Amino acid sequence: MKINSKKLAVSAMLTAVAVSLSTFAVPIGASKCFPIQHLCNVMAGVFLGPWYGVGMAFCTSLIRNLMGTGSLLAFPGSMVGAYLCGVLYRHSHKLTMAYAGEVFGTGILGAIMCFPVASMLMGKEVAVFFYVIPFLSSTLCGTVIAALLIGALCKSGAFQHLGRILEHDGAVTGEKAPGNLR
Repeated sequence: MKINSKKLAVSAMLTAVAVSLSTFAVPIGASKCFPIQHLCNVMAGVFLGPWYGVGMAFCTSLIRNLMGTGSLLAFPGSMVGAYLCGVLYRHSHKLTMAYAGEVFGTGILGAIMCFPVASMLMGKEVAVFFYVIPFLSSTLCGTVIAALLIGALCKSGAFQHLGRILEHDGAVTGEKAPGNLR
């Protein structure tokens, strides 16, 4: 796979947005939701594809951990969500599938994958499904914001334009531009 410089630049910008706005939290019940990561996961999954999405999520988690503003739990949650979002969008070309991929990937699969990280690496005694409710709350909030943003981009015509710009960079990636809005 050749590296697409435009996708790499957008991935870096999404990483910067996610890191810089990672202090923005929405209280939902007993948990605090950090929706910007999930917003960026959806944008990366739809516009960049699963692998750039995973890279963006990994870099965001790494930088946040190095800065002391994140935890090791950010890695499995965000990376699984970004990957599943990108894969489902790539194969279906349906935005609803991308949204479902982020919510299921982060809220269920990523939350369950946090159990071994929390228990073995962080020394916490938690149940296997302990993180599902907080992760679902956070990803639902961020995915709704992403859906509203993408809806605005679709209405303005910017969605298709951005897809065309990111598709052509002289690199053969095998990914289609986001443009089929079924």
